[in-house]
Amino acid sequence: MGDLPRLRGLYAITDGQLLAGDRLMPWVDAALAGGASLLQYRDKSDDAGRRCDEATQLKTLCSYYGASLIINDDLALADELGVGLHLGRSDGSLREARQQLGRDAIIGATCHDSPQFAEQAAAAGASYLAFGRFFQSVTKPGAPSATPVLLEQIRRRFALPIVAIGGVTLHNAPQLIGAGADLIAVVNGLFAASSPAEVERRARGFSDLFQTL
Repeated sequence: MGDLPRLRGLYAITDGQLLAGDRLMPWVDAALAGGASLLQYRDKSDDAGRRCDEATQLKTLCSYYGASLIINDDLALADELGVGLHLGRSDGSLREARQQLGRDAIIGATCHDSPQFAEQAAAAGASYLAFGRFFQSVTKPGAPSATPVLLEQIRRRFALPIVAIGGVTLHNAPQLIGAGADLIAVVNGLFAASSPAEVERRARGFSDLFQTL
């Protein structure tokens, strides 16, 4: 990679249902104001025009706050906007994405609870490795598959930044940071709020954890 920004802190991930209507921009603005260092735009709809418009606005917001925008599973859109990309286990070739986006782009990979997949992602040029689910999650229901013990093992094994995702709250985030997470990825724990002011309060709470732990 090139001189990438240090990947550490709160990683905010959007959700099309939580942020429906006119919530997306004010709620994201609040999360960034509260200190989120990365923002992932995750929208699984097939409305390409709207997705491009929203991602363009989010890029402007992220630039204002000095945060990095990551697009979930849309290499073409990430390439068009010149921003980062996150790929799930079945979302396409990370190696091809690296070739297309260039050496300086932030490209993340979902690894679930698999050190083996993390090895492959690291070799293919991943910028960070995302593990989870660690706790019960509203966004992706099911039994947690990753544990803080796994996180400690991953931390010793890989030099790349590690993301912890899945049911993360202000209450359990310190355990994950203490086990080695560089970034905590939050959806409901951040955006399932009644107002932008509450989103900013939560974001500040998550961000402050990285100053004290």
